[in-house]
Amino acid sequence: MKSKTYFLIFILCSLFALPLAAQEKQIAYIESNKNWHYLYDAQGKKIAGYSRSSVGDVVGWGSTFFIGKNTGWYRIYDVKGRVIKALSINNVGEVIGVSGDTFTSRNGNWIYIWDKSGKKIATRPAHS
Repeated sequence: MKSKTYFLIFILCSLFALPLAAQEKQIAYIESNKNWHYLYDAQGKKIAGYSRSSVGDVVGWGSTFFIGKNTGWYRIYDVKGRVIKALSINNVGEVIGVSGDTFTSRNGNWIYIWDKSGKKIATRPAHS
């Protein structure tokens, strides 16, 4: 009887721990040098490093994504360095800010707001 109780407690504890283990790392800061971009979490622990030759220049980041600018394209990356979406610089314009799970760009007389998956979610005229 006791062994069944302990086994049940073990199973329940394991099930509660799964969501904690499955949580994705979050970006608190990106440090760049001549050849690399290093991602850090809120505790200052290095999450990952990505070469500047593949990512290009990092133009912004949120807690779960970052944006690289390279050879005519913006690429949105997840924390693991996987490309979520590639967007032409001609369509996006200049990335001017990142907040939460969105980023903002200005292209000519227009301001666009994008979600982290690369979907345009709002458009408005830019004020001069």
